[in-house]
Amino acid sequence: MNVVQRNNVHVLGKGEQTLVFVNGFGCDQTMWRYLLPSFSQAYNMVLFDHVGAGLSAADAYVPERYAKLQSYADDLLEICEHLRLEQPVLVGHSVGAMIGALATITRPELFKQAILIGASPCYMNLNGYYGGFERADLEAMLEFMERDYVSWADTFGPFIMGAPDRPSLAAELTHSLCQTNPVIARQFARVTFLSDNRQDVGQIPVPCLLLQCEQDLIAPPEVGNFLQANIPASQLVTLPVSGHCPQLSAPAETAQAMELYLAA
Repeated sequence: MNVVQRNNVHVLGKGEQTLVFVNGFGCDQTMWRYLLPSFSQAYNMVLFDHVGAGLSAADAYVPERYAKLQSYADDLLEICEHLRLEQPVLVGHSVGAMIGALATITRPELFKQAILIGASPCYMNLNGYYGGFERADLEAMLEFMERDYVSWADTFGPFIMGAPDRPSLAAELTHSLCQTNPVIARQFARVTFLSDNRQDVGQIPVPCLLLQCEQDLIAPPEVGNFLQANIPASQLVTLPVSGHCPQLSAPAETAQAMELYLAA
């Protein structure tokens, strides 16, 4: 299957420099729509859906293959190779940021820079590391997903969005979560929330902008500090907003931070 069809790839904008947008868990490429106007005149933009999400090819999903984040990174690399991209800037959100980070480690010569939004190498509190969740809490959440996926989405959509003053955004995220095949979503959630990539981030070979939100229950400030301390060429910018999806809840602030970094 052609990777463009498999991952529902779209290329927009114009410009010599390319931005490749990598979605987080439960999201499709429409989650970037508020950012795109800020970059459409100066940048070529590549958007896609992870296999099993959005309008990707459902029959391309093989549970054994997608039991690890590296397989999603391999898909990203195939897209870059198919489009013959030269030194794109990776823009990843949440687990999409870690998928992108793994791609840069696999093919360090391919990427120019990375912008990692709400990234977390490990969501668990382990051995002095604060990821935000105890293992038992994550297991309980995953069990909730197994038992009643729709109720889980209704409960955790607002929790993930973290913008109670804008309920329409939480409703949108909840709708996006519900559009994903529950069987696929449950496996992707388990891969996402139980992964531990702390040892990998030190190998990221490209300069990185780390965009964290001031209040984020999914990727708390301690995670951003850990990433800055462990990624060799990294710059941390904390946005004065709450929630885990600033590309939706604070697109102007997010775009401004990205533009300043890209122009430097």
